[in-house]
Amino acid sequence: MEPHTEERDYQAELNGARDGGVHTPLVLPDTPRFGEGSPSLQDSTRNSFLVPPTPEASHPFLTGGASEEKLDGGGGTRPASRRRRWPLLVLAGAVAVVVIVLAVVLPVTLVHKHSSHSAGSSGASAASPTSNPESPTGAVSGGNGTVIKMENGQTFTYVNNFGGVWVDDPANPFNNSARAQSYTPSLDEEWVWGQDLIRGVNLGGWLITEPFIVPALYEKYQNASPPAVDEWTLSEAMLNDTSPGGGIQQLEQHYQTFITEQDFAQIAAAGLNWVRLPVPYWAIEVWPGEPFLAKTAWTYALKALKWARKYGLRVLLELHTAPGSQNGLNHSGRLGPINFLNGPMGVANAQRTLEYIRVLTEFIAQPEYRSVVTAFGPINEPLMGIIGRDVLDSFYLEVYEMMRNIVGYTGFGKGPAIVLHDGFQGLTPWKGFLTGADSLVLDTHPYVAFGGGLNQPLDYWPPAACRAFQTNQSNFDFGPTITGEFSAAVNDCGKWLKNVGQNASYPDCGPWDDWPTWTQDMKDGIKSFVMGSMDAMHMPGYFFWTWKIGNSSVTGIESSPMWSYSLGLENGWMPTDPRDAVGTCDTLGVQFNQPFNGSYPSWQTGGAGAGVLAPSATATLEAYPPTLSNAGGANPTLLPHYTDVSANPTLPPATFSGATTSGGDGWADAQDTALAPAPVPGCSYPNAWAAPADATSFLCGAAALATPTPARK
Repeated sequence: MEPHTEERDYQAELNGARDGGVHTPLVLPDTPRFGEGSPSLQDSTRNSFLVPPTPEASHPFLTGGASEEKLDGGGGTRPASRRRRWPLLVLAGAVAVVVIVLAVVLPVTLVHKHSSHSAGSSGASAASPTSNPESPTGAVSGGNGTVIKMENGQTFTYVNNFGGVWVDDPANPFNNSARAQSYTPSLDEEWVWGQDLIRGVNLGGWLITEPFIVPALYEKYQNASPPAVDEWTLSEAMLNDTSPGGGIQQLEQHYQTFITEQDFAQIAAAGLNWVRLPVPYWAIEVWPGEPFLAKTAWTYALKALKWARKYGLRVLLELHTAPGSQNGLNHSGRLGPINFLNGPMGVANAQRTLEYIRVLTEFIAQPEYRSVVTAFGPINEPLMGIIGRDVLDSFYLEVYEMMRNIVGYTGFGKGPAIVLHDGFQGLTPWKGFLTGADSLVLDTHPYVAFGGGLNQPLDYWPPAACRAFQTNQSNFDFGPTITGEFSAAVNDCGKWLKNVGQNASYPDCGPWDDWPTWTQDMKDGIKSFVMGSMDAMHMPGYFFWTWKIGNSSVTGIESSPMWSYSLGLENGWMPTDPRDAVGTCDTLGVQFNQPFNGSYPSWQTGGAGAGVLAPSATATLEAYPPTLSNAGGANPTLLPHYTDVSANPTLPPATFSGATTSGGDGWADAQDTALAPAPVPGCSYPNAWAAPADATSFLCGAAALATPTPARK
């Protein structure tokens, strides 16, 4: 399957210009490693820092430390002998887891007019409705210049100069004929990995708050006890706030206003074709003792999927938090120790996480959602330096097999691609991982801002990004390799970027935080850095972190401007057409060491051999659950764990008025009847978020006080 014409032109220019010359690794001056005077793990809000989290990692610029010529990674069925058997219980199955105003109705087939892709079946066969009562013009489809009416009654004009077409079909809410741009396949056409290129953006700070993204929410509670530093303490402060305008429902007010339908229209109008949507596990449920706002975020995740479908945007849905925290950073929900796959509660917290992965997979694997949610990240940024490679490998295989059993696969498009984060170890260590695995994607998050040696002139950074951010080699060594997060930040300026109360290491952040006074040279320098980054990452694609930064209630402006795509787009330091980035590295004199041609082995894309794991892929992997670090060497089957006795917290589907189709029932695989985890009677459980190091008092095989099953909220 060939890419769209405009994509082929860009690829011809790229492949003809680059001869595969070898580049040298980037070295930043005076950058300490961890353990050598560097910041602690909790010095960063986004801990995709370029200073590696482990002393043995070698490169201060690239996440995990590898330069591109050293990048790497690659997914069947585990032998039954790998699965451990729990004492005291038998697990019931796998723990699953939008220049002409169009006032007339356009036949949906017009959407395919410029496409070389084959039309799919999802929504394309439905008859064109005669009108849309929610549209100002009555139209169900339109392009540049059309007027959109949002659910709150407000209207805006859709300005998309890239040939994008929106579709809002009230009779068939699962009509997938919208396309974000003329060069992007519509949702009912096949997405060809390595040929159709992801140009995406994250919706960070929306359904999971972060202090540097939405500072006003946190500024309000700096005098609370304790002050708000993460969503846990923010939620506690809100719950304790009984004043007018207080309360936990402030979070829903944030959901309602921070990201709206207009943002999705603007994302497509910016030439972007994917969104990465982080969701918290508390969108599904919370357990007693957890202060998070339960289930509400899911309502807005459903809105996101509806708006993405309307404007032809594909979604990488990503579980951003885990019970106990997978990295100890504020965007995991709670700043503090790591209790996911680590310590006495590591197994139990991983059980809950697997259940939430299962619930989300069951939902997005439904036919109604497959064309929109085309990729799923089961866990964001697990800190492998603490958790351990063997442990994370075992967990990833458990996730792969569970998701593959639910979806059935084989091949991209049959179900969501499974996106695994590199654990901050860089790409090289993942070479050959799970050879034979079907629809597996590796994700890396390179950032400059969290490294050292930041006091460099602006012209230093663009070629540096070209050298260090390349993903080409990993496309050969592992397979599809995306950049799930990167930013325009060339330093660590920005209020609370490195946690509430922590100052930047950059010597003078005043000019960088006050973006209205930026000179043209500053804007041009940042833009060049972004363009170099995009070029280095463009195969098969990237997601900028993040679309929007909220205003500070103190300064009245966005306090971390280099992290906002929309602000940069409005003010000239982000490209108006992301495709223009292709070729930037050549103009900077940096060549890719081995340009990737977009072709993957058949087994990686659902062809011959897909899903048949090579024997060597699992031979050295430990059975699940694996032996955990910081658990006193205890047998993992004897650590605190849960049994399958509760009803699954099935996610509710969207509802539609006047539609001729339902929104599904939230569960794709009727044969997946395993129950959800709950505490084992007779087991004593330490604090799931702050477990002590000593595991010996919490072994389920010993006499223990019965713990009541927690009621679900």
